[in-house]
Amino acid sequence: MKAQAALPSEDRIREALCTVDDPEVGMNIVDLGLVYRIDIAPELVRIELTMTMPACPLGDLITDNAQRAVRAALPEGVAVEVALVWEPPWTPEMMSESARQTFGWPR
Repeated sequence: MKAQAALPSEDRIREALCTVDDPEVGMNIVDLGLVYRIDIAPELVRIELTMTMPACPLGDLITDNAQRAVRAALPEGVAVEVALVWEPPWTPEMMSESARQTFGWPR
């Protein structure tokens, strides 16, 4: 009987997502506040993320890169689903403190 590899924590999944940049702004999607939800189950990790605007031309690229980054952090046999969502709408307040400072947004 094959032992099942331990699933990574939500923190580890977020670390993997920190390697995914929004090429238009040169910052990772976690600090930009684009990652809304991470659900971890034995056979599936589901991530909900958004873009800064619905017309973002890089949505497919970013979701594909997120899927690859998370898949690399998972044991073999665990699927990854990345869903692009629009609710709630993204706002600059969702960015990390360091991202807001980088872009000059008030606290």
